Amino acid sequence: MRILLSNDDGYFAPGLACLAETLAAIADIIVVAPERDRSGASNSLTLDRPLNLRLAANGFYYVNGTPTDCVHLAVTGMLEVQPDMVISGINAGANMGDDTIYSGTVAAATEGFLLGIPAIAVSLAGKSLAHYVTAARVVADLVRQFEQRTHTHPWLLNVNVPDIPYEQLQGREVTRLGRRHKAEPVVKSSNPQGETVYWVGAAGKEQDAGEGTDFFAVAQRRVAITPLQMDLTQYSQLDAVRGWLAKGGT
Repeated sequence: MRILLSNDDGYFAPGLACLAETLAAIADIIVVAPERDRSGASNSLTLDRPLNLRLAANGFYYVNGTPTDCVHLAVTGMLEVQPDMVISGINAGANMGDDTIYSGTVAAATEGFLLGIPAIAVSLAGKSLAHYVTAARVVADLVRQFEQRTHTHPWLLNVNVPDIPYEQLQGREVTRLGRRHKAEPVVKSSNPQGETVYWVGAAGKEQDAGEGTDFFAVAQRRVAITPLQMDLTQYSQLDAVRGWLAKGGT
């Protein structure tokens, strides 16, 4: 089995190294990751300049672009054979609820999915970030299960693993995305030149975090596995929009 690994924390990130080491025991892996931390890059592609692909001393390839660039470049230009799976992570921190909109980790997996490849985004949900091995073992379990089944369509899974020892996990749960409150306001400050600068504020607290959500599962020390889709169409509003457009007389 061939697996393409990427992330948004950069090719030097400990989560990526842990994931690569664990999966190398069960699959052929290649790593193509950003040259620096690109957290929050979402699904952006670099279109205003060429990209460079370089090989690091640890055997990982790195790109001067976004997580999406890395997967797109690898699948459409670098690799001679398409990978069987794209896995992104292990992210340093959770990617739950609204976080998935902005997450470069999720974006790298999404690019694989859009290119027709089954994909997993995996994040370590906690602040101490002490148990990357737990998340890596969870992903290895999913890869083994993937190999045992026939898949007619690619899928995209967002996986959040509690930051605890593997033996303390309370199982796995298929969840939906929760929701956060409105984000905190930007933080205004000054740089050394006296210019006004702004820092993006912290994410909001959990709002929709009840049973069945990814927030709830992780709080119960369970692995949250959320299937994602990329169709942004708001189907319930199609008729309403047709109606007010028709009344416009154009």
